[in-house]
Amino acid sequence: MPDTHLQALSNAQTIRESKGRSIIAFPDTYCVIDVETTGRSPQWDHIIEVAAVKISDGRETGRFSSLIQPPSMPGGTYVDEFIAALTGITDEMLAGAPFAPDVLAELAAFVGDVPVVGHYVGFDINFIYDSFDRYLDRPFSNDYIDTLRLSRKLHPEMSHHRLADLVELFDVAHNDAHRAMGDVEATAECFARLKAEALERHGSEEGFQELFRSKHTRRRSVSEGRHTGGNHSVKAADIQGDTQKIDEDSPIFGCACVFTGKLEKFSRAEAMQIVADLGGINQDGVTKTTRYLILGNNDYCSAIKDGKSNKQKKAEKWALKGSGIEILPETAFYDMLGEELLRGH
Repeated sequence: MPDTHLQALSNAQTIRESKGRSIIAFPDTYCVIDVETTGRSPQWDHIIEVAAVKISDGRETGRFSSLIQPPSMPGGTYVDEFIAALTGITDEMLAGAPFAPDVLAELAAFVGDVPVVGHYVGFDINFIYDSFDRYLDRPFSNDYIDTLRLSRKLHPEMSHHRLADLVELFDVAHNDAHRAMGDVEATAECFARLKAEALERHGSEEGFQELFRSKHTRRRSVSEGRHTGGNHSVKAADIQGDTQKIDEDSPIFGCACVFTGKLEKFSRAEAMQIVADLGGINQDGVTKTTRYLILGNNDYCSAIKDGKSNKQKKAEKWALKGSGIEILPETAFYDMLGEELLRGH
């Protein structure tokens, strides 16, 4: 990826100075963790459920789970209809739940300083980090292991690496999907299977880690034109990726992305160019194949307070059908891209 894009993404990232490292490891003791939230933005949304299971030498040694009552939204509700339908967590359930400071203090004591495992765990870590900072006045600095990263390396033939895809691949039970403990239990089993595969194929943890020390790129047959304009009228067909270096390790490689609303950090064309240069696929509208719908920050904030765009409503319908689409504010999207890409530079 061009250094100019790396620098731009670095500048656009949220700074979490004491955040732990994303590591490739198979520790003897670790905690599998998952959170459910009111949305996808650590800045504007809140954790409504957290679960963790501690594993030592392959055996469960403890578990922790709790709902969390978030601040109420306009109208006195805690979650919107989409989140309630996706997770099954309702206003009535949250009305009697404990508040964040108490739950997070218990979580900190339970997890301790062991590494954390999760699927697409950077999302969970950012929410936990910001919540610890907000309510406990301390960072969450545990190192973390992402089963999504492991899956990409071990199963490059898969078109998607959602938790649901790993559950299907390994024939793992997944009760209560989109509830924190249900996702933790499924992730724990998938991590064990991925570990076994990695060690069988590569002989050792160190042998598997070698895969992550060299970047893999792929040339694509696209035209040489590159768009440098910056208005909303730009179309997906106008944007072509850099044929010299498209990174297969990119978090959006092969993923369809749609932008909507006014972006703060980049023009629409610049953001779409970054997607194309990373091997992502730009789309003009939301379809069942869309992986990420990225909302301008102001539009995301407005959606929480006042209403949702037609693109967002369409994306939510696909999400409830199990498409795996993620609806992200632009800051969360930049955090996801920057964290993974800057790791190797």
